Amino acid sequence: MLERIEKITGFLREKGFTEPVAGIILGTGLGGLSTGIENRIEIDYESIPGFPRATVDGHEGKLIYGDLGGKKVVAMKGRFHFYEGYSGEMVALPVRVLRYLGIRALFLSNAAGGVNPAFNIGDIMVITDHISLLPNPLAGLNDDRIGTRFPDMGEAYDRELIKKAEAIALCKNIALQKGIYLATTGPTYETPAEYRYFRIIGADAVGMSTAGEVIAARHMKLRCFAVSVITDLGVEGKIEYTTHEMVQAEAAKAEERVATLFTELASTL
Repeated sequence: MLERIEKITGFLREKGFTEPVAGIILGTGLGGLSTGIENRIEIDYESIPGFPRATVDGHEGKLIYGDLGGKKVVAMKGRFHFYEGYSGEMVALPVRVLRYLGIRALFLSNAAGGVNPAFNIGDIMVITDHISLLPNPLAGLNDDRIGTRFPDMGEAYDRELIKKAEAIALCKNIALQKGIYLATTGPTYETPAEYRYFRIIGADAVGMSTAGEVIAARHMKLRCFAVSVITDLGVEGKIEYTTHEMVQAEAAKAEERVATLFTELASTL
């Protein structure tokens, strides 16, 4: 795996992807956030040797390098999911590539269903912890050159970055929720019984991504900050028929606020 990571990293450096300080993974309906990146270099995933392909609508499949908040960043406009048929190792590959390019922090976003009764559609939830029901991307043989066999997950989401984001949100008049994200395999949306179960075991929002990427990042001691945009509700009495198109539309409404958070947070690195 390390040889593959180094090959992809070398290819990207030759294309001008040099010394980024932050990596950004853009979730469903949030790809437009990348428009704020200036002096950009774009590469389609399909043009990167050994890189996975994005197959989901709303995940365009581009790697974008440039300036955001006065800092060099690399943004993934589209991520990879277990439900697409990718192994945990392949879901983790782009995160590892970003780390080997030199990023010091990883910002992630996703669209999620809210199971906390206090949440509303359109809320932005800062993820403080997660419950992963996904296959662990670190299962299998471990390469000690990448990270330790048994990484600690006691602070999966960086407390200092969360504090900075809260201060930014207060200054910019952006309302934030905080909570625990639960990751499932998908691709089905949850049944009412599953929503109830997820709330009972401590979740505030549920989605189909992010946790595996954060596990891979923490394996390499990379700081993480993540947000969920609440695009639908899994609260009894508020559950409605949900489609992928509806999720994309609701996530897009939050793009400007998430972009402000990520831009200002990048400037502090």
